[in-house]
Amino acid sequence: MNVPAITLSARTPARQAALRMEDAAVGSVLITEADRLLGIITDRDLVVRCLAQGADPDTPVSELMSAPVTTVDVTDDIADAYRTFRRCGVRRLPVLDGHRLVGVLTVDDLFLDVFQHLADLLGPVAWTVLKEPPGDGATELMAAAPTTRRG
Repeated sequence: MNVPAITLSARTPARQAALRMEDAAVGSVLITEADRLLGIITDRDLVVRCLAQGADPDTPVSELMSAPVTTVDVTDDIADAYRTFRRCGVRRLPVLDGHRLVGVLTVDDLFLDVFQHLADLLGPVAWTVLKEPPGDGATELMAAAPTTRRG
């Protein structure tokens, strides 16, 4: 998970949220008040709910954010997070400890987890191949195949 999560207050103007996302190189910002999660605003929300609608760039993010937010608890297992992502179709899950925001887990974080598991599984196989490179498969197959005559 990403710690700390990037947060803004509900009164923050949309323009400022966009600048914060650009500065932090993220696609979303969590909206909080006193460590309590109120909502989430994404770069897509800014485009679709603000820019495309002709809203003022100084519109507070509270008017543009998605709420309530699907979350996971800090004590949840990674399998719970996978199920939540699959069930809800979101790309980001804020992580809560009770009502206090402690971080955010993204689909990209899970991709990294999957890739690490694949590397763990394939690593020994790759080392075996490197130690004992396969022969010329086509030549070996031709030598082992029975010959037939056409005529």
